[in-house]
Amino acid sequence: MKLKTLRQKVCSLHAELPRNNLVTWTSGNISARDLDSGLVIIKPSGILYPDLSPEMLVVLNLEGRIVEGKLKPSSDTKAHLYIYRHCPEVNGIVHTHSPFATAFAAAGKSIPPVLTAICDEFGGEIPIGGYAPIGGDEIG
Repeated sequence: MKLKTLRQKVCSLHAELPRNNLVTWTSGNISARDLDSGLVIIKPSGILYPDLSPEMLVVLNLEGRIVEGKLKPSSDTKAHLYIYRHCPEVNGIVHTHSPFATAFAAAGKSIPPVLTAICDEFGGEIPIGGYAPIGGDEIG
């Protein structure tokens, strides 16, 4: 897929996050790996979702060097790149801050399998990870 096309797709997917109450303010982001070049496209830091355009997205290599873009990439970029480097089968990441998942995480509780959909998608309860500071490989 051409980077221009992938930028447009990633930008349009970002618009779905607030529409579906999965993020607030500027939290959360989506990234995608271009299969041809191996480059990663991610939302820039601090940009409100309604203001985001495909040209604002940042393109990086797997080591984090900016290839295209003038804005600072998301503070979660290192975590996204860690996953891409260690999981070659992953070509897209969606990081949300949905109110219910965030509440469970803040309380240190896994999400119990009380819905068939949870069991179908996850095979049981949804675990939480331990705390890790923003911006490091630990989150990835």
